[in-house]
Amino acid sequence: MEINDQFFILTGGPGMGKTAVIAALRERGHITVPETGRHIIRQQVAAGGHALPWDDRAAFAQLMFEQSVADYQANREQTAPVFFDRGIADTIGYLELCGLPVPEDMLRIARSWRFNKKVFLAPPWQAIYEQDTERKQSFAEAVATCECMISIYRRLDYKLIYLPESTVAARADFIMAAVNT
Repeated sequence: MEINDQFFILTGGPGMGKTAVIAALRERGHITVPETGRHIIRQQVAAGGHALPWDDRAAFAQLMFEQSVADYQANREQTAPVFFDRGIADTIGYLELCGLPVPEDMLRIARSWRFNKKVFLAPPWQAIYEQDTERKQSFAEAVATCECMISIYRRLDYKLIYLPESTVAARADFIMAAVNT
């Protein structure tokens, strides 16, 4: 088992402000890792690919998993905190949300390659939720996604810390206060 206490995950349903908080942390000079899902969607659309959440969810999940593993490996040498917009376990939550089987290697890696025990969760917040060309889920689907993330992180024995409904800056301050305690 490998535990990296400097790796912090920000998870939750889509459209709950995770990416904005990650951007705020990056602007403050912290090391951040962007969400893989949007990047994969853009690549697949540009290439005419089918590994998309509205086409081939299993292939989409596999690409997300591979990128999450690569992001973990690429940051192993960091000694300062690294903030991830979603973690390896998010792919498992996504597969469960879709009713798809979870490959054993994904579970094994999620159990073996550990992040800091504190996982920050951006809970459902309808006031800030917006759909766009890449985020096609309804708010109800976003809530269901969040519930799957809560479930997988709890099963993997992480401690969920819920972000307050507040400004992006206040949420970033909240994370930093929790990281430093």
